[in-house]
Amino acid sequence: MSTSMSDLAIHRKPARATATALLETAGLPTDDLTDAYMEHFFYVGPTTAPIGLVGVEMCGVDALLRSLVVNPEHRSAGLGQALVAHAESHALGQGARAMYCLTTTAEAFFRRRGYVDADRERAPIAIRQTREFSAICPASSAFLVKRLPADRPGIQEKLR
Repeated sequence: MSTSMSDLAIHRKPARATATALLETAGLPTDDLTDAYMEHFFYVGPTTAPIGLVGVEMCGVDALLRSLVVNPEHRSAGLGQALVAHAESHALGQGARAMYCLTTTAEAFFRRRGYVDADRERAPIAIRQTREFSAICPASSAFLVKRLPADRPGIQEKLR
C-alpha cells in the first residue's frame, strides 16, 4: 500500500509507546527515549499507529537528527524526505545552524539530501555528549552533517 505525502499531515509529539513500537520494528534504538524527547519528534499517520517518524535532539546551535523511520509498505512515496525536511525546519526554527546524523543504513538517502561526511573527532561537544553519539550508535556509523542556512528558500515563511 503506497501513501503519498500529500495525503498525510505531519504531527508533533507522538505518544512514546507508539513511537517506540515503530522504531523497534525497524531495529532502531529506543533505550534513551523519554516523554520529554517526544517534544521534538514528528510523525505521519494515525496517532495510534504512525507510519513514519523522525526525531530531533536539540544541542544548542546544533541538532541531532535521530530515529527516522518509515513503515516498509509506505516507502518510496516521499514520506522520509518530507519528515527530514520538517525536522530540519524545526531545528532551524529552534536556532540550530547545523543538523548532524548517525546512520548505519541510510547514508545514500541522507547524502541525496545534502548531508556530507563529518569528522567524529571534531563533532561539537554538545553532539558528542548525546547518548546516541556517545553510547548507542556504533563507532562504525556514518557521521554526517548538513548546514541549515537561514536564507534557504521557503524556510522563513514556514517558520512564521
